[in-house]
Amino acid sequence: MPLRLALLAALLAAATGPALRAADYTYYLTGNAADVRPARTSGGLLLMGGGGDVDDAFRWFVRQAGGGDIVVLRASGADGYNDYIFSKIGGVDSVETILFHNRAAADDPKVLAVIRAADGIWLAGGDQSRYVDYWKGNAVGAALDAHVRAGKPLGGTSAGLAVLGEFVFSASETGSLTSEIALRDPFDRRLTLERDFLHLDLLRGVITDSHFMPRRRLGRSLAFLARLMAGRTGDRLVGIGVDEKTALAVEADGRARVFSSDPAARVWLMLPTRPAEVLASGQPLTLRDVRLIALGRESTVDLPKLAVDKPAAVSVVSVIAGQLSPP
Repeated sequence: MPLRLALLAALLAAATGPALRAADYTYYLTGNAADVRPARTSGGLLLMGGGGDVDDAFRWFVRQAGGGDIVVLRASGADGYNDYIFSKIGGVDSVETILFHNRAAADDPKVLAVIRAADGIWLAGGDQSRYVDYWKGNAVGAALDAHVRAGKPLGGTSAGLAVLGEFVFSASETGSLTSEIALRDPFDRRLTLERDFLHLDLLRGVITDSHFMPRRRLGRSLAFLARLMAGRTGDRLVGIGVDEKTALAVEADGRARVFSSDPAARVWLMLPTRPAEVLASGQPLTLRDVRLIALGRESTVDLPKLAVDKPAAVSVVSVIAGQLSPP
């Protein structure tokens, strides 16, 4: 009997049942407890901006997972994705949610068995500082890397999007980091950056941000880039901002397209061309000539090459003494 089947048969008496509660995590299952392997999975990344799920993007994600077993990881909330993916999107064998209560859950053999058997893994929204605290440098982080290397899709929304890049805004300090705060002082205590959480080749040199234009996050993303550029030579550095109700679906070869339920929403590529002129603690940022490329539903991008076809808009923005120009 496969490990996952033996595990779930012991945990659950029915195909769909109540949550299993342990001290360190809560487990939910909707669908088939048996380990039905799809004929084929296809690698890919789904970067979703929060503020509402995008049905067509999830249908793409399910196809990439071969209609198999989808595992949702989260550190707040409950099983909200189970019925949505299983019933509304459909075409999957099962949806499992693991709600982490602490870091100790990452060492639980049952948790790791479910993650390692997943055909697609989705990181829910919430608080990305918990994801960094609970998963960085342990078996869950390693399992997520291995999942992608095995040619299986991984995605996330909002906080789940925030942790996918090589660089992560960890939000580990209390208080909201607005663009105004970040541009006024790019070393404000709330601007907390991490790296070496996940190691995804397609997102090398990338930092992401969600709820992008609705929450006016361009300025803080430029502050992230200015901080990350300091001391770097030659390596690529890209900011990816995703608007609400919008997602960037990246194929295994790096070709990507936009899904959105809002025709006006965009995915934004931020490409710095030079280091910051003024980057010092307690001083407003000056960073000039950042290329800003908006991707709409007709756009495609080769992410490794940063080659864009049919951009929705292309512009150049700067920050001068803490003020965006153009505003």
